[in-house]
Amino acid sequence: MTTDTPPLLPAGLPATEDGLRSLAEQAGRDLEGAHPSQVLRWAAATFGPSLVVASSMGDEVLVHLAAEAVPGIDVIFLDTGYHFAETLGTRDYYAEFTPVRLRTVLPLRTVQEQDAEHGPRLHERDPNLCCALRKVEPLERGLAPYAAWVTGMRREDAPTRSDIGVVGWDAKRSMVKVNPIAAWTQADVDAYVEEHHVVLNPLRQAGYASIGCAPCTRAVAPGEDARAGRWSGTSKTECGLHT
Repeated sequence: MTTDTPPLLPAGLPATEDGLRSLAEQAGRDLEGAHPSQVLRWAAATFGPSLVVASSMGDEVLVHLAAEAVPGIDVIFLDTGYHFAETLGTRDYYAEFTPVRLRTVLPLRTVQEQDAEHGPRLHERDPNLCCALRKVEPLERGLAPYAAWVTGMRREDAPTRSDIGVVGWDAKRSMVKVNPIAAWTQADVDAYVEEHHVVLNPLRQAGYASIGCAPCTRAVAPGEDARAGRWSGTSKTECGLHT
């Protein structure tokens, strides 16, 4: 994937940024309360091959929903070089056994090259820079060919996400952003997993409620906030993909 490839907009879509933003805002109002599958089907019908799912394989329910609602949909996975083996195994399962086109996007530098340039364990000394290099920049390249992207963000994940819509405008990237499970609670997620026998990242059985890179993620205690295991002991709460 390259950053200089413009998104291919299907015929009938607004050709201007203002038009796409208005479309997203109207869809957010119209689809509030709709089932995530309905939101995904709307997005696929509207954007066609210019729609992509971004998944860290810590949002397995999203990938399952997308595969069921839109077979053949593109899914991009950011391989930071720091993922748990269980996360990579979950990625491989969905790539092989579900009807998605999974594409792995790598950072510009390997972990060893980054260590040589910035010093070892950058994630401890400057986690924001590490996330920028290993997550944010690769995501920009991965999303470049598309006009709309799908995330697994939920309103109850964190205070910074409490007001997200099921469809909105990503002003940072001038793209439509689709959050089909935005309104789902953890109980909704759990019910879907049980009903559809969703294959989960094995780390969930070990108490990992929110799964990111191995050096910056820990299991959470019973009753502890689900995001408490991310960048524990620091003031950091977001990796930068959604801010």
